[in-house]
Amino acid sequence: MTEPMTRPADFASLYRRAFEEFGASALWSSRAVPDPTPADALAITYTLRVEGDLKARRLAEQIEQACRAAL
Repeated sequence: MTEPMTRPADFASLYRRAFEEFGASALWSSRAVPDPTPADALAITYTLRVEGDLKARRLAEQIEQACRAAL
């Protein structure tokens, strides 16, 4: 029996998730845009890594992977 493959999250949903989970703690100096581009998503990854915890760093990696997949 095989498990169904889950579709990886797109960069826009990961971007929104980053602001929901880490807006106050790590992304306090950034403002979320309503319709993010891959460049917008990549712009917050550095801050997630520096200001966030391990969970934020993993989310930054997921955002970077999703942005690469979108190209």
